[in-house]
Formats: sequence, structure tokens, C-alpha cells
Amino acid sequence: MKRANFGSKLGVILATAGSAVGLGNIWRFPYLAGENGGAAFMLLYIGCVLLLGIPCMVSEFIIGRHAQANTARAYRKLAGRSPWAVVGYISVLTGFLITGYYAVVSGWCVQYIYASLMGHLSGGTPEFYAEYFKTFEQNPAKPIIWTFVLFGITHFVIAHGVRDGIERASKLMMPTLFILLLVVVVASCLLPNAGKGVEFLFKPDFSKVNSSVFLGALGQAFYSLSIGMGCLCTFASYFNRQTNLVNCAVQVGVIDSMVAILAGLMIFPAAFSVGVSPDSGPSLIFITLPNVFNHAFGGLPVLGYVVSLLFYALLTLAALTSLISLHEVSTAFFSEELHITRQRAAWIVTICCCIIGALCSLSLGKWDGLQLFGMSLFSVFDFVTGQILLPISGFLTCLFIGWVLPHKMVRDEFTNRGTLRDGLFRFYIVSVKYVCPFCILMIFLHQFGII
Repeated sequence: MKRANFGSKLGVILATAGSAVGLGNIWRFPYLAGENGGAAFMLLYIGCVLLLGIPCMVSEFIIGRHAQANTARAYRKLAGRSPWAVVGYISVLTGFLITGYYAVVSGWCVQYIYASLMGHLSGGTPEFYAEYFKTFEQNPAKPIIWTFVLFGITHFVIAHGVRDGIERASKLMMPTLFILLLVVVVASCLLPNAGKGVEFLFKPDFSKVNSSVFLGALGQAFYSLSIGMGCLCTFASYFNRQTNLVNCAVQVGVIDSMVAILAGLMIFPAAFSVGVSPDSGPSLIFITLPNVFNHAFGGLPVLGYVVSLLFYALLTLAALTSLISLHEVSTAFFSEELHITRQRAAWIVTICCCIIGALCSLSLGKWDGLQLFGMSLFSVFDFVTGQILLPISGFLTCLFIGWVLPHKMVRDEFTNRGTLRDGLFRFYIVSVKYVCPFCILMIFLHQFGII
């Protein structure tokens, strides 16, 4: 049976960018930048995306397109009987586990759309917003309902296939995401004293840069580009032979960085306008920002209402684009490995991930005794995937490309069988053989306090 392909170059870029652009850009990047000096962190982050993230993306593209198979089978086809085949299974497992708990956070975004729409976030105090989020998070039903809603939308898109589902949805959602992002950015930058937030994001203070800040920027680059989750490899298996892998990776990296910068422009001017510290941490989106929107537009409550609604709609849309790509990794795996239809495979993934999502959500509230190693089940999934499996998968992929696969095969994919110039190939090979593995190893050791 002929393998599905994306129908256009625009579809390739938007679908792949959608897999990269998500909560990592709009939620994680702003609070990390806020904690690590703003502009200096942003410059390091962009440098890591361009110099290290893109070579890793190209590596996954090469494996996926050459093998024309799901991520696990792709590594197995290229590795033969060697143990390297396990790397593909690690990536699929990582993507599968992330799908389950990522939908929980995505569901929180939907709840905040509803809360904004109903006016529940208007006129509160900082204590009110903190209590509101805590009460919602620990509710036994609401977070699960919203999680299931997100999975329902995702399942609908995935079940319709590559062109009619993923590509068509990406062409609709990604431009909408950018329009919403620009509207909220403009509203934020027009606030009184917004210039301080813009300065924080664009005027670097390199005195704040140390090894921790650099490694944090590197980790964020890999996280936001979806490296090691199987998404890029799976999507690349739908690329045609004419797709320029390097150009695609660069374009996705640029889009990813632009969204992160715009997210900073959206959040920091508003935060500085009302005197809120930019280093509010992970709570920035769900506890700090409702307070910001409430006070920043105090003279125009209707505008604050609209901006809040648009912001959480934007956040949900970004989460959904990533959730679709994560779901596709496992759907492709089950469909091809079990030799079943795409629709049946999608149901397997949806049902299993709904169960994982429900358990992760309950572990934060009603079933708070559902713990492993002293952490809630939600935190365990986040820790195991983000701090163990992702670095391992990215590290092994670089070694696999740089040291195991024949350089001729890698060069052929890199240059589309000699039809493209190979001037950057030597830089690419050196990067994936030495630079990227070293940097990923440093991230891994740093997060466990070894260095």
C-alpha cells in the first residue's frame, strides 16, 4: 500500500512547525526567560535552536524519510539486528507518555477559555487566582472532562489521515495561531510602561549568564522543537523525495523562535505594566497572568476580557497542534506494527491516553496518594519523559546518524541524492558526531546535579 504524503510544501512546513510550536513556546519559554535574565536567555536560546536544534531536526528527518515508516520501524530498518533499533521504540514510548499528560495541561487552557468567557477571571485578587487554579486542578471531574474534549478533537483530526486531517488542520490552525498571537502582542505592547517589558526581552544583560542559564536555553531549544519525541521522524516519513530537509528544518526553527519571541512580547510588557515580576515561574500562565489581564486593562474591562479570552484560545490552539503530532507518532506505530486500519489505531491511542490523562489529573487532586518516588503520577510522567527519555533519545539519535549509519546514505538524504549542494554537510556531520551529543550529555548531567 502506497504511503501517505503531505500534499504541498506549505503543508509540510505548517504541519511540522505545528508539531514544534506548542506550550513549550508560549508557556515554558516566557517563564524560563523571566527567571534567567530575559534578553540574554533569548539570544542563547535562538543560538541553540540554530546551531544545535536544527542539526538534530535534520537527523530525525533523514531517518524518517529514508525509512518511510513509523519511528520504531524506521530505526529498526536502518539498524538491522543491532541494538540501535531500540532508539526508535524509546522515541515512540516518549511521545506516547507525553501525549497522556500533555493533554491534561492543554485541558487547563480550555478551562481558562471557559472561565474568561463567563467572566470568572474578572475583578479578582492575586490570592483569588491562586485559589481558583488550585480548586480547579484538584476537582475530580472538570480537568478530566476538558482533557477528553481535547482528545476528541485530536482523534477527529488524526482519523482523517495525513492530507485530509493533519495537513488541512495545520493550514487552518497555524495561521489562526499567528493572528491571535499578533493581536495579543499589540494589545500588550500598547499598555502603559510596556516599554520596560520590551527592554527586558531585547536588552541583554550578559552578567546574568552562567552555565546553568546556557544549559537551560539548550534544554528549552530541544524541548520546544519536539526533538526525541518521534514527531519529527514520523512526519518526515510523509515527506516526498523533493523536500529540502535542511530548508524545512531551518524554516521550522525560525517559526519556532519567532513564536517564542512573540510570546515574550505578549507576556513581559503586560507583566511590567502592572508591576508583576517576570520570574513568576510555571504559575505565570494560570495564576499570574489572569491578575495581569485584570489590572492592566482596569480602565477598559471589556478589553481585558477580550485579551484574556484570546490569550487562552491561543494557548489551547498551540497545545492542540502539538497534541495532534504526538498522537500521530503512536497512531502510525500501532497501525503499521499491528497491521490495522488508521482509525482503529487512533482509537487505541485515544482510549489509552485518556486513561493516562485521567490518572495524571486525579493524582493532582482527589487521588493525591497516587504517587511514585514521592511525586504525583503527573510529575512522574513529566520527569521521566522530559528529563530522562528525551535527552537519551536525542543523544542516541545523534550517535546513530554520526557514527553508525553510512555517511553516503546520510549524504544522499541530506542532498536529495545529489540534486542539492552539500556545502553544509561537513558542518552537519561534525555537529551530530561531536557537538550535539556533548551538549545533550551536559544537559542530562546538569539536571541531575552531577555537573
